[in-house]
Amino acid sequence: MEKILNKKILIVTEYFYPEEFKINDIALEWQKKGYEVDVLTNFPTYPAGKIFDGYENRWYRKDDYKGITIYRLKAVTGYKESLFKKLLKYFVFMFLGSIVALKIGKKYDYIFGFNMAALTGMIPAVVIKKVYKKPLTFWAQDIWPESVYAYGFKKTKLLAYFLEKFVKFMYSNIDAIAISGKGFQQKLKPYIKEGLQFHYLPNWADELDMNLEAVVFSTEKKVHFTFAGNVGKVQNLENIIIAFNQLEDKYANKAQLNIVGDGSALEELKSLNKKDNVVFHGRKPRNDMAMYYKASDFLIVSLIDKPIFSVTVPAKTQTYIAAKKPILAIIDGNTANIINDNNLGYIAAPNDIKQITNVFIEAINTDDKQIEKFTINCIKLTNTIFNKKKIIDNLLKLTIS
Repeated sequence: MEKILNKKILIVTEYFYPEEFKINDIALEWQKKGYEVDVLTNFPTYPAGKIFDGYENRWYRKDDYKGITIYRLKAVTGYKESLFKKLLKYFVFMFLGSIVALKIGKKYDYIFGFNMAALTGMIPAVVIKKVYKKPLTFWAQDIWPESVYAYGFKKTKLLAYFLEKFVKFMYSNIDAIAISGKGFQQKLKPYIKEGLQFHYLPNWADELDMNLEAVVFSTEKKVHFTFAGNVGKVQNLENIIIAFNQLEDKYANKAQLNIVGDGSALEELKSLNKKDNVVFHGRKPRNDMAMYYKASDFLIVSLIDKPIFSVTVPAKTQTYIAAKKPILAIIDGNTANIINDNNLGYIAAPNDIKQITNVFIEAINTDDKQIEKFTINCIKLTNTIFNKKKIIDNLLKLTIS
């Protein structure tokens, strides 16, 4: 791509370094190509819900990260335990971000919104678009209004009315849109401007050092199933544990379910589990995760059965694929289609306990020849559809076009 100097891009995102998200890589790569990249974001709090060590939670501060100017705004903490604080978190970024957007927005040539959380977080980007007429691109990682209902808000006529109006307003003000899941197009099409094209640009895999020595999950030889990531209500781990607990002894003695991560549902799941072959390892540093993937025979991606999750592809899917491990997809929709269509592993319906148990049995009985096929297909997909460089380059082309 041609190097264009002195062109300025502002990235609007609720999450940025030292929080670990794809947007960090995007900002650095665009900067390397000669663009001046700045970021409007919060003080870092994810995933613990508290300010990172080394940061003071001020109302506003300018930081620098490898030459990237970061405009940081006061973050609401404690949102993991409080719905009110979670809502306040979104409101504060929307309000403070809009004020700062008015102050700095005029100097940028392009605006890029990394929409991985609440759509309200993109309001500062839309403010710049409306006031200063700057080209605005969204990379959609979530779908409103469906996600609002999926996370427990009751769909009333009044809430539905205001959400529909808000989402329509937001998406009618963008100039380009990239989507991380193919199913997003159908959900978002009613809200965008006529003639605006969707661009499927999925998340890529986290970088993994598979040369690291694998952890030892057990002293006995077993088939190891691993779930890694946030342990929350929507991850469907309750059904997975119930199904795994129902394995007959002849299968249960050959297998172990490893849950690597932390979250709001962890203690409840520990109480639910009745077997010794389900092991909770806690949260581990991202840089160490390759050791856990390497020790696993199958990696689990799962979400509860909600319409929005049928079009959502969890970012861990691509990381699992890059780890070259067979996948158990306990999920409906797009993610299941990726696993099934590319022969990367096995799938089961998220609400069917018996089917989940049977897919564990099928995986336990899988021979080495079939495992090799799954592995080869993972490598192919990582080098093509989920290629990091291609995705970042295409996001840039979309933003500056």
